[in-house]
Amino acid sequence: MGVSPTGLSHRPGELAATASATLALVAVLAACVSPASSGSEPASQELPSASAGRSLPATPSVSSAASGAPAAPLAWSRLEAAGPAEREDHSWTVDPDGTFAYLFGGRDGGTALADLWAYDLASDAWTELAPPSGPSSRFGHEAAWIDGVGLVIFAGQSGATFFNDLWAYDADANTWAQLPSDGAQPVARYGSCSAVGQDGRLWISHGFTSDGTRFADTRAYDFTAGSWTDETPSGEHPVERCLHACWWTDRGELTLYAGQTTGVAALGDRWALGEDGWTRFAGALPPERNLPAHARLDGTTIVFGGRGLDLAFRSDVWLLGDGAEDAVMLTPAGAAPEPRAGAALVVDSARDRVLLFGGRAEDGAFADTWALGGIEEGT
Repeated sequence: MGVSPTGLSHRPGELAATASATLALVAVLAACVSPASSGSEPASQELPSASAGRSLPATPSVSSAASGAPAAPLAWSRLEAAGPAEREDHSWTVDPDGTFAYLFGGRDGGTALADLWAYDLASDAWTELAPPSGPSSRFGHEAAWIDGVGLVIFAGQSGATFFNDLWAYDADANTWAQLPSDGAQPVARYGSCSAVGQDGRLWISHGFTSDGTRFADTRAYDFTAGSWTDETPSGEHPVERCLHACWWTDRGELTLYAGQTTGVAALGDRWALGEDGWTRFAGALPPERNLPAHARLDGTTIVFGGRGLDLAFRSDVWLLGDGAEDAVMLTPAGAAPEPRAGAALVVDSARDRVLLFGGRAEDGAFADTWALGGIEEGT
């Protein structure tokens, strides 16, 4: 499948947000957001602090000098790349060639978005794409690149509407197509998590829906069969939640991390799903958070920001290694991005960096693009 973005920029019209739709959005979001707008405090935490009483390992050298060249410094820099408008809860997905990163949707306050952008990783330039039709505007959806299929979008929310549909974007044809959803289709949801397994299936876990119900189920979608399978194991499992992250490790385990649950604004636990079901990590982990940004490096996951148990926005950076119980905090040089939640991270392997876009803080959403240089995969 090709990777050249087509349909050069003409920005879709701004989505109109009526007063009633905004009120519905606020009411529904109250079920799965930190209660900052009301100023109320979250209920007593139901889970023990992930890092209480534990000392964390020292920061490692992230950029390798195995080739004999000096290691590049680990440092943030802001990129002057004009592109998408301010937003949070969007998706940003790199194609298999590492050429473009495709950004879809998100929201700015009460306005849900459906625009699609391609970011050229070599030139640091955004291009807005204009497919003739596609998924409804939404935020809090999941996205992944599937070989032979393209950019796949699943679920999300817009106002009081929750989705459980699947869409695929073909970059060569600049078209969206809705995929079949037979079998054990997940209940429509927002704030789930997803990752592509070694079996080629798209795995999703947890999330919440319109009546405020949170889930603890795990399901997988087979692109050949066009159907879902319920893969929820028996036994102990991560508490029902939303606004969390998940990824597949190189060892073949689905890992679930952080989020929030009923009465608890932020969680900090980490779980792995293997053949024998869910197992909770016992190591020292970052402070609790919801809506962190994350991306996969070789053998580890990098995590940025989110919103904490104290409702404060964060800008810290951590590595969660596949085989390591303890997380490692990174201390990049340079002026860091402002603390935020609901941002997105992608890895630019060719240039040894991780890119950050968007998110929000107390005063609203961001439209800035940042690079964390000195990241070299395989270290």
